[in-house]
This record gives sequence, C-alpha cells and structure tokens, in this order.
Amino acid sequence: MNHAESLAQYQSFKQQGLKLDMSRGKPAPEQLDLALPLLDAVDGYKAADGTDTRNYGGAVGLPEARALFASILEVPAGQVVVDGNSSLALMHDSIVFGLLYGVPGSAKPWGQQGQITFLCPVPGYDRHFAICEALGIKMINIPISDAGPDMDLVEKLVAEDASIKGMWCVPKYSNPGGVVYSDEVVARLAAMRTAAADFRIIWDDAYRVHHLSTDNVQVANLIDACAKAGNADRALVFASTSKITLAGAGLAALASSVANIAAWTKAVSIRTIGSDKVNQLRHVRFLKDKAGVEALMEQHRLILKPKFDVVLAQFEALLSDIEGVSWTYPKGGYFIDLLTPQGKAKRTVELAKEAGITLTPAGAAFPYGKDPSDRHIRIAPSFPSLGEIKEAARGIALALRVANGE
Repeated sequence: MNHAESLAQYQSFKQQGLKLDMSRGKPAPEQLDLALPLLDAVDGYKAADGTDTRNYGGAVGLPEARALFASILEVPAGQVVVDGNSSLALMHDSIVFGLLYGVPGSAKPWGQQGQITFLCPVPGYDRHFAICEALGIKMINIPISDAGPDMDLVEKLVAEDASIKGMWCVPKYSNPGGVVYSDEVVARLAAMRTAAADFRIIWDDAYRVHHLSTDNVQVANLIDACAKAGNADRALVFASTSKITLAGAGLAALASSVANIAAWTKAVSIRTIGSDKVNQLRHVRFLKDKAGVEALMEQHRLILKPKFDVVLAQFEALLSDIEGVSWTYPKGGYFIDLLTPQGKAKRTVELAKEAGITLTPAGAAFPYGKDPSDRHIRIAPSFPSLGEIKEAARGIALALRVANGE
C-alpha cells in the first residue's frame, strides 16, 4: 500500500465517526461484572479474629487480608500491609514518608539531603514519573530490554551517586513493554552496591497474576533475594486487586522487610485511624485464597486475549511492510508497545485522534513526557469491545502509515 492508498483509506476510516478512548488500561465492563458477587460477599461484619470491621482500627489490615496477599506475593503475612484501594497511593505515600521522615538506614529525611534522584527504566509507567515530577525528584532514564533494565548502567550509577534513593520497577508484564525481569536482573538488583545506604527499589508488581498466555511465567522473589544479599530493607513491593476485582474499589498492599513495615506503620498512623476493613472482609470472602484469585484471572484472560490478538493481527496485516515499525507480543499485562519510525509517534497519535481514537500521549512512557526518539505509543486494548478494538487497531495502523508517508 503506497502513501496515496493509505491516505485514501485513512480518510474513509474517519468517516465512521468513531469515539474511542484508549488512553488508559481500564478493565472492560464484562471484566468488572466478574466481581459483582463481591458486593454481596459479606455475611456479617466480624473478621476471623473477632474484629468489628465497621469500626476504627486496623491500619495494617485484617489478618485474613494480609494472609491473602502474602500467599500471592509469597512473603510472610507479618511483612504485608493492606491499606486502601490503590497501590499507586501506597507508592506515593512511601516516597512522601521517605522525604518527610527518611527510611530505615537514612541519616536524615530524604527531603533534607538535597536533590533526590530516581532511576526510571523506559519505556515505563507515566504515573510513576508523575509522582517524581510532582515531588521534585530528578529522574534518569534507564534503557530496558526483554530481560529487564540495563544493569551495567544501573550498577554504575547507584555505586557512584548517593543522591539516587530509588528505582522504579514493574518486574512482570511491564507497562507498556510487557517485559519480564530475568532471575539474573533480580539477583543483581538485590546485591548491587549503592552509595546511598537508604536506597529503595519501588517494585510495582501490578500484573503478577494478569496472564494473557497459559505459560507459567515467574519472576524471582525480590524480598527474598534482598534478604539473602544482606540488603533486607531495599525492596518495597506493591500490588493491588484493581484489575482483579473492581478497579475503583479494590485492595492495595505493601510487602517489605520487618523494619520497613514498622516504619510504614508508624508513619501511616498519623494519616489514618484505620483502613476500609469491610471491603477487605468482602474481598477475602469472595476471592477466598490464591487459587480463587487464579481462577478469576483465567476468566479475565479469556476476555482479554482475543482483544490483544485482534490488535496484533491488524498490525501484522497493515504495518509489517514499513521499515522501523515494530510492536511487542506481551504474555500478560494490559498493553502493547507500538514503535513507529523515528519521529513519527506524536504525529500518529494526532492522526488517530482526528479519526476518533484517543491514545495515551506520545512520550508518556518517559520521564517528563519526552521520548527522545519519538517512537513509542502505548496501546491499551482492554476497555473497548472486540469489534471496536479491531476497528481502532486498523485506524491506528492507517494513522501510522499516513504519518510515515508525510
């Protein structure tokens, strides 16, 4: 297909008047419907230990909610906190607490140590970068491959620069590239020498059980690896049920060392008198255990996989002949990373918008919204219907062809 043919097909596509918002990885309504029994799951309000879930207290979460996340994350329940519905909120608060109070190993609060820096594997999650930008934390791009971040560069930087206090990581089915960290990468992250004694890895395990294939993809346990390497306090692991049950009314968890959990508990006691224990109780009674979570996620997989497959099929049919174009084939998670020829991502997103398809802004997967090569576009196939996503993928591909030919 030459440029004139691409342009003609694109103009014809625009006449459909589509209005699709694919800017975020939202669960589709039929996925949310899977968790509707959750709303009726509480028969009584007493937790297993007799706690009246209607009242104050329990800032670290109900024992059975902590045990549920402990089984999923493979850590002791005493090293888990369940609080609120958003793991992003817990990540934000962990960093704010570090700035205000420091963390175990800090000589003084991060906020009193001058410029603070975080390492950011890219492409990555825009909301991680937004936290750093809002809090005045400098960000450094770290290239990422199929096995994880460039560890030679990471090890060099953290060994030389004591201002580097943290590193963002999405270790499994990363947003947006679908990267799965290798055992070697996890081991090196756990054992590497850091100039800052109070360095932390923000381990966003958002897609731990969010499979698209039937492969049993595993990532090494960072908390165990850090403990074995003598850096027990290095790992802060976060997870939630946002894309397991109800996206706006799930549970969020933090897992870490005993010392980090104690520091969190002390700091959070100023913020709240207790978490939403009623929601925790109904989640536990609905999900029951790790096996219950896995069974529910298989139902999610059956809804999501055809949508990913149809996007990939459209890209293969319409984009395979363009030099410099590629895309990921994720085994899990919520995104496909589409790479345009250099300098064409922003224009592709503009043309898609004109055709009625709203995408995440080009560059969003990089700190400060700046993709140095202007190549990456995050594709989120989850929310539209199967028919809509097929049309949207076709429209995106035509937009890219037109942009490339201009």
